[in-house]
Amino acid sequence: MTELKKIKRALISVSDKSGIIEFAETLRDFGVEIISTGGTARVLRERGFEVTEVSDITEFPEMMDGRVKTLHPKIHGAFLALRDNEEHLKAMDAHGIEPIDLVVVNLYPFEETVAREDVSLAEAVEQIDIGGPAMIRSASKNWTDVAVVTDARLYESVSGELKKSNGALTLETRRRLAALAYTRTASYDLMISSYLAKQLSNNDLSYLEQFNPLGNLSFIESDIEEADEETKFADSATIELVKIADLRYGENPHQRAALYETFGTRGIAQAEVLHGKGMSYNNYVDVDAAWRLVCDFDRLTCAIIKHTNPSGVGMGANNLDAYRRALATDPVSAFGGIVAFNSRVDAKAANAVNEVFTEVVLAPEFEPKALEIFKKKKNLRVLRVEKIGNADSLEYKQISGGMLAQNFDNLRIAADDLKVVSARKPTEKEITALLFAWRVCKHVKSNAIVFANEFQTVGVGAGQMNRVDSVRIAAMRAAKTELEQKNTVLASDAFFPFRDNVDEAAEFGISAIIQPGGSVRDEEVIQAADEHDLVMVFTGARHFKH
Repeated sequence: MTELKKIKRALISVSDKSGIIEFAETLRDFGVEIISTGGTARVLRERGFEVTEVSDITEFPEMMDGRVKTLHPKIHGAFLALRDNEEHLKAMDAHGIEPIDLVVVNLYPFEETVAREDVSLAEAVEQIDIGGPAMIRSASKNWTDVAVVTDARLYESVSGELKKSNGALTLETRRRLAALAYTRTASYDLMISSYLAKQLSNNDLSYLEQFNPLGNLSFIESDIEEADEETKFADSATIELVKIADLRYGENPHQRAALYETFGTRGIAQAEVLHGKGMSYNNYVDVDAAWRLVCDFDRLTCAIIKHTNPSGVGMGANNLDAYRRALATDPVSAFGGIVAFNSRVDAKAANAVNEVFTEVVLAPEFEPKALEIFKKKKNLRVLRVEKIGNADSLEYKQISGGMLAQNFDNLRIAADDLKVVSARKPTEKEITALLFAWRVCKHVKSNAIVFANEFQTVGVGAGQMNRVDSVRIAAMRAAKTELEQKNTVLASDAFFPFRDNVDEAAEFGISAIIQPGGSVRDEEVIQAADEHDLVMVFTGARHFKH
């Protein structure tokens, strides 16, 4: 079996045309014959490529609105023939089949189509790709001879190897691409199966359930029986991962690690490193926590993260003000931390950040002068990241023997959602501070306590085994930095089980408290707030973060 396989002929048929011109240019540089279909062939020709139509090879026209074009022995025989098998070679010669060495296919956008609220069943069915999965499966089965590329994100790495190996790909690369290809068709088919099953009546579901290899279909029935019932989870799920890079090590030097990206999502995994050495495993974990926090705010915000917890968060009229407020919360813990901005970073903010040793700084954009300033720090990593909105997909956490899945915590609380339970009512200034503290608290590990005013965190207590200790730690941090605690507010990610938290908070000068409520001792806790003339508001929702 030959390790390197020269790419001589490639079939390109893609729905997503992004990056395909640049990839095709690499193939052309190595004299690869390009075969294509319909819209892809047209796009390539418009950019000056010589393209052989599939119909010229099969001597059979595309028909039925393009439903039938690549399902032909001269195409699939070109994928499946084993190049070291004499019988296969004789069959190819007898039927005029020429081998194809590379298949570049991405599928009809079924997922995006059915995600639309107004999509009809007929529209969804038209986006079920037949020829694409068939080609992917045929070519992937023969990965010893054929390479299969199913995702535009792979173009850069495949092009790089072609250039390094003079137009050839290694056996290991072909095998890895085949594994990714089968993962893609598996997830695609599961999406179609789930969508079609949801269109069935309960009687049809009962029949289908008898033969379902993935288990029962009760998660689909729930959607039919009660449209407003909270969506339940599927009995089977596929997570499609594409490796971006090997990392130097994991959380500790004795652990191996790699970075993968999930199909169809955008975030920290796709961040562009503008400066600095390679990111570590821990860097990615901390940077993700920082980015999720700042993206949760609409106003200009800066967060400094240490070990996934915010050491400080600030808002301001500009990034310099926001950074200084975030830093003031805990300047000691900021050393070696992650600094995230949710808006374009200017030179003034860059100079301020450079005064403190920082591992990573990230933002959606940087002014050229700011980037120039950051580049003076050799070991500082600078990341440009696409701003994320509220995620509708699931988040997973691995446990021994399985995975946990849940929706992202996208809950936001507004002033109208607050229930004032104390005798004293909050001022507008206190409401602003309470809502700010509550949103920061969502991103702090439980048990979480945040002291804040309307512009910045004043103290953070995170990850303690009891809530009173978190209150004391937040107060201790505020005292060390000499920030004003009096008339600041307190946010708690879960209800207070006893009044001792309120008594502690009052000693530190807290004027208002925001918490979920729901404890059996709520009346006792509210009474404590009234005794200390504190404002207390309930949100009716908690923000545990483990």
